[in-house]
Amino acid sequence: MFGSKNSKKLNDLMAQLRPDLSRESLGVGPDFPGVAPNPLLSGDARQRNAELRTGALALGVLVDWREVSSGGSPRVVLMFDVETVGGVSFRGVADEDLTITELTRLAPGQTLPVRYRPAVMDHYVALARDADPAHVQRLSDEIASRKRT
Repeated sequence: MFGSKNSKKLNDLMAQLRPDLSRESLGVGPDFPGVAPNPLLSGDARQRNAELRTGALALGVLVDWREVSSGGSPRVVLMFDVETVGGVSFRGVADEDLTITELTRLAPGQTLPVRYRPAVMDHYVALARDADPAHVQRLSDEIASRKRT
């Protein structure tokens, strides 16, 4: 049903409806598949989110965010400058449902653990809420020591 031609039309429509969610506004390249209008109805988005839950751990510095929908749990698109333990840096985009408390605690420059899919590298990341703080600290130390050398 959603071939590449239809996906392109959908992405163009989303960019017209929400220019703040366009590839240019998010700071990603033309290969970014885009933000799903409703990730619960998109099979690709559900599969991507399942894969991200078990993805590789990295650190993301929060650049900005956009509220997509409000309600009980606001849906927010978060933009991160991500750095992996292997030295790869990229702009990451997370599509998350946050609580009001989590939303009010967001601040640009905040470093948060994120998960990504190294085999895909499509700019999608997810908050690593399950990450062990000791593991995150080791990751942070490894990235910092690599920068010093």
